[in-house]
Amino acid sequence: MLTRRAFLNLGGFGVTLASGCRPANFPELLAAKEGKISHLALARKARQARFKKRLLGYPINMTPPPQEFFAWREQLRQAGIGEFAYNNAGSPYKPSTIAFNTHEFERALNAHFGKMYGFPPGDVWGFLSHSGTDSNMHGMYMGRTLLKGRTGVVPKCYFTKEAHYSIQVLCDLLGLEAVWVEALPDAAMDPDDLRRKLAANADRPALVVATVGTTFKGGIDPIDTIQEVLQESGIPSYLHLDAALFGGYLPYTSRAAELLHSANGRKRYDSLAVSCHKFFGFPAPAGIFLTTQSHFEEFLAFYGQVHNPEYIGHVPGTITCSRDAVKPAEFYFFTTPEAKARQAQDARAMLEQADYLFEQLQSRFPKLCPKRANEVSNTIYFYRPSAWIVRKYALATMRLEGREFAHAVVMPHVDRQVLDEFLADLAKDVG
Repeated sequence: MLTRRAFLNLGGFGVTLASGCRPANFPELLAAKEGKISHLALARKARQARFKKRLLGYPINMTPPPQEFFAWREQLRQAGIGEFAYNNAGSPYKPSTIAFNTHEFERALNAHFGKMYGFPPGDVWGFLSHSGTDSNMHGMYMGRTLLKGRTGVVPKCYFTKEAHYSIQVLCDLLGLEAVWVEALPDAAMDPDDLRRKLAANADRPALVVATVGTTFKGGIDPIDTIQEVLQESGIPSYLHLDAALFGGYLPYTSRAAELLHSANGRKRYDSLAVSCHKFFGFPAPAGIFLTTQSHFEEFLAFYGQVHNPEYIGHVPGTITCSRDAVKPAEFYFFTTPEAKARQAQDARAMLEQADYLFEQLQSRFPKLCPKRANEVSNTIYFYRPSAWIVRKYALATMRLEGREFAHAVVMPHVDRQVLDEFLADLAKDVG
């Protein structure tokens, strides 16, 4: 029996129930009272999370970071980072008028990845961007600005149909005329066609966007040969490298040299973009952007002629003004020795699983015409299966050579159990 004293101690929620009233959002209130997810949309997402390992169609690492990451995040919160507004506006190498920033973490990230990607010691500049596309935008804008500043002429932009779709958008955004270069069967840029296209457009500088890990097929553009072709042409040029996915794990493979900025005393490319949320598994979109300090200083001289933000006390060199300060501090966790050891292990296991999937598709489903661009690609593409398989595994699809294809991107979260389930479903579908 409910006594008067007990009734008065119930509080608003309990009084509502005891009085016989039932709020319209009663299930949500009850769940909140019990410490469960109360929002219906969140409840659906919680159920959906059980199937995250089935994501095969896109290069996103669905493995949650280790508990140490969340402990680091809590340390940051206790220091105020993520607790109230921090802002990384400006260059991480210039004094900021806003004390609440994490520029020191950005500088540490630049030093770490500058060394990993073979930039000259002490000659690296960069920042943590909002995404891989944001990093590509900064690289292409830097190339456009430098080439126009040096020659007085806006460059044309060279890339293949295998490049990420953002390059087309960024060409439009930056007012760049696109020159499409043919790709080889392995999805790599055709250096001979690049040579032909350069000769046909010799009146304009060349901004070349090369890719290490093309979006649908996992091809690797031949950076050294591209650089040789550019030098032979005599045309003023700038080479930006999009390594959104492969940039995370290639340093742990036999083809790590593909990503080195400099080799044998020679520069191989001018700027680099790598995504944080793809191989690394950072739980939000973010991107690494790197170039040399010497390039940046030349760029800044031109940039400062059209952009002089006295408001923040210096010319920042970034397109974005306010920048996320939480992500650099959080992503710093992924540069620790323990994190690098996990990345090396993930790279090995991921490519072993990609080997397994490719071998199984070749032996069991030759009618699907499975293909793999190279031995370090974690992407396998094949004829598109039925719609229910595409939906179940969130497969990306494209029309190639008059035929519908799908691809599977084997990320660190994809284990043998998931691949065997996928193969069993293919057996039901195609026999």
